[in-house]
Amino acid sequence: MTKKNFDIDIDFPDRAKALALLQHTPAAIHKDGEVSKHNTGIYFTEIPHDPFTGYASFDYNKAEELGYFKFDFLNVGVYNGVKDETHLVNLMIHEPDWNMLQDRSFVERLIHVGNHYDLLQKMPEPVNSIPRMAMFLAVMRPGKRHLAGKKWTEIAKTVWDKTDDGYSFKKSHAISYATLVVVHMNLLAENG
Repeated sequence: MTKKNFDIDIDFPDRAKALALLQHTPAAIHKDGEVSKHNTGIYFTEIPHDPFTGYASFDYNKAEELGYFKFDFLNVGVYNGVKDETHLVNLMIHEPDWNMLQDRSFVERLIHVGNHYDLLQKMPEPVNSIPRMAMFLAVMRPGKRHLAGKKWTEIAKTVWDKTDDGYSFKKSHAISYATLVVVHMNLLAENG
């Protein structure tokens, strides 16, 4: 049997409201002999847990090795500006004005790319689609930073390859994050 590693992230405007409705066990991080609560990880299945802290007994990496399935519930403030599901879908499918990425003050307010205006400007071709934004988000990570400044066709050849050269993004995460960037771009444009 082939072991599969899953990584499920779910975004919420306020994760505490969702967690209050769900029976779960917080994931744990074991580091340097200390145990702390994982910032976002939770388990819905039965998992051994510490009766005093309530955290899973295993470090989240060990729990994954043992076959436990962790979810990450993330707080994403951008969703506070979304009125309802229809509004969200419209924000996702509306093509943003990609030229706004040339405006430093706009980019600095933008989720996920706010601190990377200079890197964005070093790209030889514009970021003008969700796939390109996804690749840019991947290039921002240390494991793929060596691809910065290359053309998109060159970046696309290896950007999703897994390496041990530092933190990098999975394609599925990058596409999701890029879609959130589009939602935020459209929200910012909508709200002036």
